[in-house]
Amino acid sequence: MLDLLVVGGGINGAGIARDAAGRGLQVALCEQHDLAAHTSSASSKLVHGGLRYLEQRQFGLVHRSLAERATLLRIAPHLVTPLGFVLPHSPQLRPAWMLRLGLRLYDLLGRGTLPRSRALRLHGHPFGMPLRDSGGLGFIYTDARVPDARLVVLNALDAAERGARIWPRTTCTRAWRDAQGWSAELRDAQGHQRVVHARSLVNATGPWAAAFCKDISHSRAVPLRLVQGSHIVLPALYGHDHAYLLQQPDRRIVFAIPFERQFTLVGTTDVDFHGDPADAGIDAAQLDYLCAAVNRSFHQHIQRSDVLWSYSGVRPLLDDAQANPSAVSRDYLLDLDSDGAPLLNVFGGKLTTYRRLAEQAVDLLLHGRAACPPAWTGTGAVLPGGSRGTPAQVQAWLGERWPWLPPALAARWAGSYGCRAERIIGDADALPALGEHFGADLYQAEVDYLCTCEWVQHADDLLWRRTKLGLVLDAAQQQHLARWLEARAGALPGTAP
Repeated sequence: MLDLLVVGGGINGAGIARDAAGRGLQVALCEQHDLAAHTSSASSKLVHGGLRYLEQRQFGLVHRSLAERATLLRIAPHLVTPLGFVLPHSPQLRPAWMLRLGLRLYDLLGRGTLPRSRALRLHGHPFGMPLRDSGGLGFIYTDARVPDARLVVLNALDAAERGARIWPRTTCTRAWRDAQGWSAELRDAQGHQRVVHARSLVNATGPWAAAFCKDISHSRAVPLRLVQGSHIVLPALYGHDHAYLLQQPDRRIVFAIPFERQFTLVGTTDVDFHGDPADAGIDAAQLDYLCAAVNRSFHQHIQRSDVLWSYSGVRPLLDDAQANPSAVSRDYLLDLDSDGAPLLNVFGGKLTTYRRLAEQAVDLLLHGRAACPPAWTGTGAVLPGGSRGTPAQVQAWLGERWPWLPPALAARWAGSYGCRAERIIGDADALPALGEHFGADLYQAEVDYLCTCEWVQHADDLLWRRTKLGLVLDAAQQQHLARWLEARAGALPGTAP
């Protein structure tokens, strides 16, 4: 019997599975689609306190988020990296003193873990040159970025290496309490079914959390408000390495972020969502909103046809009756239903605070047990690949050990796999030894690693979640990769969960 079955393979589910497995529990995680297939791969790719939440007086959330930012910089140095932001002053929206005060408070809450904010004149400065209004005041501050789906996968990978069983594309169709705990009926993508038994159950299904309570576990739920956020990817709007925080006339903010070396990521929107979260996609109104935000701020004019890729996710927010979706709290609630075998429902949350949420979740489930294993994920245990430091440090190490690696490939691997890139290279002693070249800098050795170690089954798993190579491989190359993966899967025996 399992100690814990986690349903949901987003960041919260993967984080809980990792924490629990590291405390010696027998854990399994099932996810109806690919890991990080939905909300957890549809973020702005930021680890941040949420500067705008200060205006909403959510000081506690900002403080906790900034503390987690410092922790994630420490335990995932190859993934979570500092990112400078330019905040142009728009006097018609917020006075300069308000921005100065907010940034000063942000610095204080961040406790000096990243460079302090400062003011600058944008006229003649490289940060002002891309802007339409480059003659005014601006501010610089620092937060952090992360490849969100990779953060999920590395938490799941660490959980697996600590003994957890990870079952992507496995749906929990029914769950019920019995004398021993919970029984759950699982169905995999091939239609194989089985029943597993666990002492405790975690509902970490994100935007499906309320539906899981109603239809699967038949338990109580709290009101959730589903809010869709959409992003667009454009050819690079400028040449430097800072992001922009752009204030909008409706008092929302939109980020413009350097992305994957040659692109700019722009987002996000906040609109109420109704329907199946798996069907979320950008609509014309959201697309026009983001294009208008770019055109309002930058010299470079864009239109819909310039958008190379878009993605949308549905955030499950605690419904606090706010009229404006942007003002709804990004905090979370852990609801322990102990009327019989424990059921922990996870409601709300944000990418930055996942580790703290996971730690508190496992603490709740273990409360009252004799010799309760202590929390451990915040004490320095790095995520897989993080033992050699930052991407720059890993790239230097890769270049020394394998000087034949092209610098661009070494840089991408350093920021995606850290020192685990060594497992991709294996015994290769030259670039051709990495196997078939699928286009761009994707070789068979990496594809094999992702299939064997990171649960890749389909082309989208690899192109849009484990990597973002979908942006640079053309349609024919993507189709060839899809056929190659189908042939590989057909050569392997199917396995039920």
